[in-house]
Amino acid sequence: MLKWEYALLIRRRQAATNDLGWEVVFVWYGPEGSMVDVTPYGDTALAHLNRAGDQGWELVAMSEDPSLPGNNELHRYHLKRPKPAAPPPRQRMRGGGRPGRRTLSG
Repeated sequence: MLKWEYALLIRRRQAATNDLGWEVVFVWYGPEGSMVDVTPYGDTALAHLNRAGDQGWELVAMSEDPSLPGNNELHRYHLKRPKPAAPPPRQRMRGGGRPGRRTLSG
């Protein structure tokens, strides 16, 4: 049965930490629970989505949060990809007794 893993890319426009006005920040939420600022990898959502596509991710939905005041924007890009198959469990070696064990007969 095919299983999926999911990730989330968030694009946020927020007040800049310096006096330049506004900045756009991209944050990646990975399937293992990581949260990574990926802003340095590109300045557009398309750049980030293309990079995710190169890694096997598929865009399945996009949403925008209209409740933010003023010029803030929040876009969520929901992605999925097939989950890698788990390796098969290791088989135990079967043998007759413990190796190196000797019995004495007298």
